[in-house]
Amino acid sequence: MSSSTRLLILGTLLDEPMNGYQVRRRLEVMGADSWASVAFGSIYHGLSKMADEGLLTVVESGKGGKTVYAITEAGREDFHRNLLLAWHEVRPIVDPFQVALTYADRLDKAELIPALHHRIQDLRRSISMLEHAYGAKQRFGAPRHIDENLRLTAAMFAAQLAWAEDALRRVEAGELF
Repeated sequence: MSSSTRLLILGTLLDEPMNGYQVRRRLEVMGADSWASVAFGSIYHGLSKMADEGLLTVVESGKGGKTVYAITEAGREDFHRNLLLAWHEVRPIVDPFQVALTYADRLDKAELIPALHHRIQDLRRSISMLEHAYGAKQRFGAPRHIDENLRLTAAMFAAQLAWAEDALRRVEAGELF
Protein backbone atom coordinates (compact mmCIF):
# COMPACT_ATOMS: atom_id res chain seq x y z
CA MET A 1 0.00 0.00 0.00
CA SER A 2 1.39 3.39 -0.96
CA SER A 3 1.94 6.13 1.58
CA SER A 4 -0.70 8.18 -0.27
CA THR A 5 -3.29 5.42 0.10
CA ARG A 6 -2.40 5.03 3.76
CA LEU A 7 -2.78 8.77 4.37
CA LEU A 8 -6.09 8.88 2.49
CA ILE A 9 -7.58 5.96 4.40
CA LEU A 10 -6.52 7.30 7.79
CA GLY A 11 -7.72 10.81 6.88
CA THR A 12 -11.09 9.50 5.77
CA LEU A 13 -11.59 7.81 9.14
CA LEU A 14 -10.68 10.88 11.24
CA ASP A 15 -14.27 11.99 11.76
CA GLU A 16 -16.21 8.76 11.99
CA PRO A 17 -15.90 4.98 11.77
CA MET A 18 -16.61 3.49 8.32
CA ASN A 19 -16.55 0.24 6.43
CA GLY A 20 -14.42 -0.29 3.33
CA TYR A 21 -17.19 0.60 0.92
CA GLN A 22 -17.86 3.90 2.71
CA VAL A 23 -14.14 4.77 2.66
CA ARG A 24 -14.03 3.98 -1.05
CA ARG A 25 -17.12 6.11 -1.80
CA ARG A 26 -15.69 9.07 0.14
CA LEU A 27 -12.43 8.85 -1.83
CA GLU A 28 -14.33 8.53 -5.11
CA VAL A 29 -16.30 11.69 -4.31
CA MET A 30 -13.02 13.53 -3.73
CA GLY A 31 -11.68 12.21 -7.06
CA ALA A 32 -8.70 10.58 -5.36
CA ASP A 33 -8.43 7.99 -8.14
CA SER A 34 -7.33 10.72 -10.55
CA TRP A 35 -4.83 12.67 -8.43
CA ALA A 36 -3.53 10.11 -5.96
CA SER A 37 -3.34 6.92 -8.05
CA VAL A 38 -5.45 5.05 -5.52
CA ALA A 39 -6.23 1.48 -6.46
CA PHE A 40 -9.62 1.12 -4.84
CA GLY A 41 -9.11 -2.61 -4.38
CA SER A 42 -6.19 -1.84 -2.07
CA ILE A 43 -8.45 -0.04 0.41
CA TYR A 44 -9.80 -3.28 1.91
CA HIS A 45 -6.31 -4.74 2.28
CA GLY A 46 -5.08 -1.44 3.72
CA LEU A 47 -7.84 -1.32 6.32
CA SER A 48 -7.03 -4.85 7.48
CA LYS A 49 -3.28 -4.20 7.49
CA MET A 50 -3.61 -0.96 9.47
CA ALA A 51 -5.89 -2.73 11.97
CA ASP A 52 -3.13 -5.34 12.42
CA GLU A 53 -0.65 -2.48 12.98
CA GLY A 54 -2.87 -0.95 15.68
CA LEU A 55 -3.67 2.18 13.64
CA LEU A 56 -7.32 1.15 13.29
CA THR A 57 -9.66 -0.87 15.43
CA VAL A 58 -12.62 -2.98 14.36
CA VAL A 59 -15.77 -1.54 15.93
CA GLU A 60 -18.26 -3.76 14.14
CA SER A 61 -17.66 -7.03 12.38
CA GLY A 62 -19.71 -9.36 10.29
CA LYS A 63 -22.92 -7.33 9.98
CA GLY A 64 -23.83 -7.93 6.35
CA GLY A 65 -20.23 -8.98 5.77
CA LYS A 66 -19.02 -5.42 6.36
CA THR A 67 -16.33 -4.63 8.87
CA VAL A 68 -16.44 -1.13 10.35
CA TYR A 69 -13.15 0.49 11.34
CA ALA A 70 -12.30 3.41 13.63
CA ILE A 71 -8.99 5.23 13.83
CA THR A 72 -6.97 4.76 17.02
CA GLU A 73 -4.79 7.35 18.73
CA ALA A 74 -1.75 5.69 17.14
CA GLY A 75 -3.52 6.02 13.77
CA ARG A 76 -4.14 9.73 14.39
CA GLU A 77 -0.47 10.22 15.24
CA ASP A 78 0.63 8.29 12.12
CA PHE A 79 -1.76 10.36 9.99
CA HIS A 80 -0.48 13.66 11.41
CA ARG A 81 3.20 12.68 11.04
CA ASN A 82 2.74 11.56 7.42
CA LEU A 83 0.56 14.57 6.59
CA LEU A 84 3.31 16.95 7.73
CA LEU A 85 5.92 14.91 5.90
CA ALA A 86 3.92 15.14 2.66
CA TRP A 87 3.71 18.94 3.02
CA HIS A 88 7.45 19.31 3.67
CA GLU A 89 8.89 16.74 1.28
CA VAL A 90 9.27 17.49 -2.43
CA ARG A 91 9.17 14.37 -4.57
CA PRO A 92 9.37 14.02 -8.33
CA ILE A 93 6.06 13.37 -10.01
CA VAL A 94 6.33 10.13 -11.94
CA ASP A 95 4.86 10.56 -15.41
CA PRO A 96 5.14 7.84 -18.08
CA PHE A 97 5.45 10.60 -20.68
CA GLN A 98 8.93 11.35 -19.37
CA VAL A 99 9.93 7.80 -20.25
CA ALA A 100 8.57 8.33 -23.77
CA LEU A 101 10.42 11.66 -23.96
CA THR A 102 13.66 9.84 -23.17
CA TYR A 103 13.30 7.96 -26.47
CA ALA A 104 11.84 10.76 -28.61
CA ASP A 105 14.87 10.52 -30.88
CA ARG A 106 13.62 7.06 -31.92
CA LEU A 107 10.58 8.62 -33.63
CA ASP A 108 10.60 10.10 -37.11
CA LYS A 109 9.72 13.77 -37.40
CA ALA A 110 6.61 12.66 -39.33
CA GLU A 111 5.50 10.67 -36.23
CA LEU A 112 6.62 13.13 -33.59
CA ILE A 113 4.86 16.23 -34.94
CA PRO A 114 1.36 14.65 -35.04
CA ALA A 115 2.00 13.11 -31.61
CA LEU A 116 2.85 16.54 -30.19
CA HIS A 117 -0.24 18.08 -31.84
CA HIS A 118 -2.38 15.34 -30.29
CA ARG A 119 -0.77 15.81 -26.87
CA ILE A 120 -1.32 19.57 -27.04
CA GLN A 121 -5.02 19.08 -27.85
CA ASP A 122 -5.42 16.53 -25.03
CA LEU A 123 -3.72 18.86 -22.56
CA ARG A 124 -5.97 21.78 -23.57
CA ARG A 125 -9.05 19.58 -23.25
CA SER A 126 -7.92 18.24 -19.85
CA ILE A 127 -7.25 21.74 -18.52
CA SER A 128 -10.68 22.90 -19.68
CA MET A 129 -12.42 19.91 -18.06
CA LEU A 130 -10.59 20.50 -14.78
CA GLU A 131 -11.47 24.19 -14.77
CA HIS A 132 -15.14 23.35 -15.38
CA ALA A 133 -15.08 20.88 -12.48
CA TYR A 134 -14.15 23.49 -9.88
CA GLY A 135 -16.87 23.46 -7.25
CA ALA A 136 -18.69 20.42 -8.65
CA LYS A 137 -17.45 17.88 -6.11
CA GLN A 138 -18.98 19.83 -3.21
CA ARG A 139 -22.46 18.84 -4.45
CA PHE A 140 -21.49 15.25 -3.56
CA GLY A 141 -20.06 16.03 -0.14
CA ALA A 142 -16.39 16.72 -0.89
CA PRO A 143 -14.77 19.52 1.10
CA ARG A 144 -14.24 22.79 -0.78
CA HIS A 145 -10.45 22.58 -0.64
CA ILE A 146 -10.56 19.45 -2.86
CA ASP A 147 -10.71 21.97 -5.72
CA GLU A 148 -7.08 22.76 -4.94
CA ASN A 149 -6.15 19.30 -6.24
CA LEU A 150 -7.93 20.18 -9.47
CA ARG A 151 -6.14 23.54 -9.64
CA LEU A 152 -2.75 21.92 -9.01
CA THR A 153 -3.38 19.30 -11.70
CA ALA A 154 -4.50 22.00 -14.14
CA ALA A 155 -1.33 24.00 -13.38
CA MET A 156 0.86 20.93 -14.00
CA PHE A 157 -0.96 20.30 -17.29
CA ALA A 158 -0.51 23.98 -18.21
CA ALA A 159 3.25 23.69 -17.62
CA GLN A 160 3.32 20.57 -19.79
CA LEU A 161 1.25 22.37 -22.44
CA ALA A 162 3.71 25.28 -22.54
CA TRP A 163 6.59 22.81 -22.91
CA ALA A 164 4.79 20.83 -25.65
CA GLU A 165 3.98 23.96 -27.66
CA ASP A 166 7.60 25.08 -27.47
CA ALA A 167 8.88 21.59 -28.29
CA LEU A 168 6.57 21.42 -31.31
CA ARG A 169 7.94 24.73 -32.59
CA ARG A 170 11.53 23.48 -32.11
CA VAL A 171 10.85 20.10 -33.77
CA GLU A 172 9.20 21.80 -36.76
CA ALA A 173 12.19 24.17 -37.03
CA GLY A 174 14.61 21.24 -36.92
CA GLU A 175 16.16 22.41 -33.64
CA LEU A 176 15.03 19.46 -31.54
CA PHE A 177 15.47 15.75 -32.29
